[in-house]
This record gives sequence, structure tokens and C-alpha cells, in this order.
Amino acid sequence: MSTDPKSPAPVSVASLAGRALGMLAVLTLLTGVLYPLLVTAVAQLAFPERARGSLIALDDKVIGSRLVGQPFAEPKYFWGRPSATSPVPYNAGASAASNLGPTNDALTKAARDRVEALRAVDPENVAPVPIDLVTASGSGLDPHISPAAAAYQLRRVARARGLPEERVRELVAAHTEGRDLGVLGEPRVNVLLLNLALDRLDRGGA
Repeated sequence: MSTDPKSPAPVSVASLAGRALGMLAVLTLLTGVLYPLLVTAVAQLAFPERARGSLIALDDKVIGSRLVGQPFAEPKYFWGRPSATSPVPYNAGASAASNLGPTNDALTKAARDRVEALRAVDPENVAPVPIDLVTASGSGLDPHISPAAAAYQLRRVARARGLPEERVRELVAAHTEGRDLGVLGEPRVNVLLLNLALDRLDRGGA
């Protein structure tokens, strides 16, 4: 045992454990309580709608979020991207992709089935099906489709609703979002907002 007066005094296991637990408590308080509360407060002040989930209400009833897709299967609606979440599509509590590789037979079959479903509701449309209408996004929650995917469905929707194609095209253009900051991402169409606009038009709204 060293008798050097300059050598540090031995530290007990209990002392080390106490310091570790104290640090854990402080960090838990800072990162698990104070930081989330601060971020939530700032978000509520600066972006109240987004902080609440960008929810959409109809007749005082929440019917969805502009950030999460919904399944549509009727010809009168624009269809969104497929969703691989379980146990139901667009399950925000289980965001996930299919994790199927490009050579997986299950992925090929899912894409083929989707193409057949699109062809079945619009047999006269022989144009190539845009890729985002047959493949799920990485999150399984994507609320958008490409302008090309909207254009592919435009004639079917107009015919199903008895609307002029040009009027539906105007609605698609009005609901097409540009690149973020002008350079990030791609132009996209929010499917839920577009379909709600079509329903309003049917009810005699703007």
C-alpha cells in the first residue's frame, strides 16, 4: 500500500454508486422532463397547429392529420401510397416499412396486386403506373403522392364524380406543394387534403 501523501484517497464503491445515481437523476430530470417541456412550450407558442399533430376536423370531429396518410379505395377518391404498417395501414403507432428486398417475391406480388387494383377501377387507363402508387414509403405513413401519381388518377376521379377534368386538375394544382425552401425534396400532393376539397366541391363548396 502506498504511503505517498500525494496519492488520492481510495473511493468506496458506495460513494461511486451514489455519484452515478445522482448524475442519472440530474440527466433524467434535464432530458426527460425539463427539455421536453421546454420544446413543447416553444412549439405551442410558435407552431400551435403542428404541435398538436396538424389535425384536420370536419363538423367538429377530428378525421385525420395532414401528416399521416389514409387508405382510399373508392374510384371517386385519389389513392395514396400503399402502407406496410400493421395491423392496419397507416398505423401511426407502428410506423415501419415492409423491409422486403427488391428481389423478394412478396414485394413483387404486392406491387402487381396494386397495379391490378388500379387497372380494375380505371381499365381505360393504359399509362404506366407511377412507382409511388405501388410502393410503400419507409415510414408507411406518407400522406403525399407525386404530381405524376395524381395526374394518373385524374381522369378516373373526374369521371366518377361527374366533374370536368380541368376542374379536378385545378384542385390538384392548388394542393401541390413545392420543394421545401425551394431545393429540398420533390413537389408533392397531399392526398387527404385533396380528397376533402373534392368532397367540399360535391357539397357545393369552393
